[in-house]
This record gives sequence, C-alpha cells and structure tokens, in this order.
Amino acid sequence: MDERVHVVMVKKKLASGEPCRKCLQAEDMLRRRELWDTVDEVVVADETDPTCRGMQLAQRFAIKTAPFFVVREGNEERVFDSAIRVSKDVLVPKKEGQRPATAQAGASVSATFLAQGAGAKGSESAQKGTGRLGKEDVLSAQGHLQGASPQEALHWVLSRLGARCAIAFSGAEDVVLIDMAVKLGLPFSVFCLDTGRLPPQTYRFMDMVRQFYGVELRVVSPEAHALEVFVRKNGLFSFYEQGHNECCGVRKIAPLRRILREYDGWISGQRRDQSPTRADVPTVDWDTAHFSQGMPKVNPLASWSLEQVWAYIREHGVPYNELHDQGFVSIGCEPCTRALRPGEHERAARWWWEDATKRECGLHASNES
Repeated sequence: MDERVHVVMVKKKLASGEPCRKCLQAEDMLRRRELWDTVDEVVVADETDPTCRGMQLAQRFAIKTAPFFVVREGNEERVFDSAIRVSKDVLVPKKEGQRPATAQAGASVSATFLAQGAGAKGSESAQKGTGRLGKEDVLSAQGHLQGASPQEALHWVLSRLGARCAIAFSGAEDVVLIDMAVKLGLPFSVFCLDTGRLPPQTYRFMDMVRQFYGVELRVVSPEAHALEVFVRKNGLFSFYEQGHNECCGVRKIAPLRRILREYDGWISGQRRDQSPTRADVPTVDWDTAHFSQGMPKVNPLASWSLEQVWAYIREHGVPYNELHDQGFVSIGCEPCTRALRPGEHERAARWWWEDATKRECGLHASNES
C-alpha cells in the first residue's frame, strides 16, 4: 500500500462546549471495527474559534457537517462526509495493506457514493438494475426468501431493481435497512413522508441520516389543497374524536401513492412482532394495497425482533432518533405518539386512545384478496 495515504478526521466542538454526538458515534463505530488506529490525525473544529485548523478545513472544503475526513494521497485530496464510506473505501484497505479505492476524477467522495451506492446519479445501468419484477417473480421468491437474512432479501430486490426500488424511511428499522443497503454497495433510493406534524427531533433525525450516509433523501409532503380542505373542515386535532384514518389518508396515504408511482418496488421496516395486525407480514410480497396492478414490496426485517434491531444499531453505530432515549419506541406524528409506559407493547403509544386492532395508518394495508 502507498504509505503516503494520510487520513484526517475533523470532529466538531459545539459552541456550548459539548462534543458533537454524531462525531462520538462515528469514533465509536471506527473503534469497534478496529479501524481507529488507521486514522492518522484528529482535528477539532471549535465553533467558537473560526481560526482553528478544523474550522479552516471546513471552510476550505465547504463542509457544514461533522465529522468529515480529509484523505491525502500524494498530491491529491479527497473529502468524505460519511464515516461508513471512508471506512469502506479507505480505512479497511489501509488496514489490510491495499490501495484505497479511488474516487471518480473531479468528483467528491460524497458525490461518488450517491452515484454508486444510493443510485442518485449513477450510470444508466446502475440506475435501472437488471429489469422489472412481476407478480410471478415475487411469488416464486417467497419460498426462496423464507428464512433469508435481511441482507439476502435486500440483495435480491436491489440487484434487480437498483435505484428504482426505494426504502420508506421513518424509524429505527428503516435506518438499519439503509445501513445494510450501503454496505451491499447496490444502488437504491430513499424517501420519507413528511406529514407536517412530526416532532422536531424526527426532522433532525432525517437530516442526520442524510448526512451520515450521504444519501439523497426525498421528502414527500401532503398535497397542499387537499390538506387545506381537510383542516378547514375538521380542524387540527379531529383524530382524537373522529379517529385518525382521514387525517392519515391526507397526510400519509395519498403522498405514499404519489411517490410510489415513480418506483418499481419498495422496501419497508415492518416486523411481525410489532403488532397483531402485522403478524403475517411476509419477507417479500406483491403489494396491491396502493395500486391495482401491484408492485413488489420487500420487508427484510419481517422475522426480526425489536431486540435484534437495537442490537444491530449498537453494534454498527447506526444513528437513531433522540426520542428513543426519552422512552419513545414507535415514533409517528407528534400529536399521535407518546412515550411508552412500563409493560406496554411497543406500538401501544401510537393512537393510544383507539382500539389496539385499529392502530395502523394504512401505509401497510393488507392486500385485497
């Protein structure tokens, strides 16, 4: 390996004097993967001192997030704004005595990842995958993927659809899927439904995930006129008395159907043990709940438990919503979500005023027979 490869990690020190939480997570992840010793230098970007080296590097490379990594190899410099990506492309090869992967000429590493990993800009073949999936393909795969690992289920669909398949991102399970997809190195897309009523912590979480993995996160909002009509007719808290179905229909179901028209398949973080209504969730399904013609829907974590999800998050340093540290487990809109009480099932705090058998918004409605 060329010993001229020099890796600088830039960590942020907040104006409050506190360390950057994301920087601590990245360092912890590198240590657990035994890659910390391959970082040659750690520089602090102190928000109170614009003249410090870390802040100067951030200004020089026009980086507004932390941590970021500057990799020098001979006379060339590359910048990574994803700890996952720098570990895969630079630190692992460096540890193993290999030459680190080289970015495309003239492109930042973040842009290269979007092209190759998240499918945001890549070549036409990477964008398209190998072809479409029909109902017969899905039915045939159901037996094959029975008992498959989440990574195997993801590989099955992404190797065929590429960026024409999207992960529906909102919670902890979905970030686990993003982490797995990034490590597979296959193109994929990500979208998130912004209902307009999400907690501020969730909005910060969305941006954290976008920056951490360097993915293009499509944020989909309700149709303005339909929402205005609904609010004018029902007010802002009608769901407490009338049920949540109509509100969810405007804020979630209609936007989901609109965005799914742009893809050939989608991926969710549903698990069978989440609620009685999800007890029969298959790993792969032909979804006709939102389109009569149907489309593939893959639930790679269907057989996982909540404990397995959090074990993965801890082991791999996956970012998560800070509300989880405040007793929240399943997190939706702010008015419809509360912290979990001792002894309650994980989805008991969603639409808690309604019967347990009705606590679904319709995003994962069962297919019609």
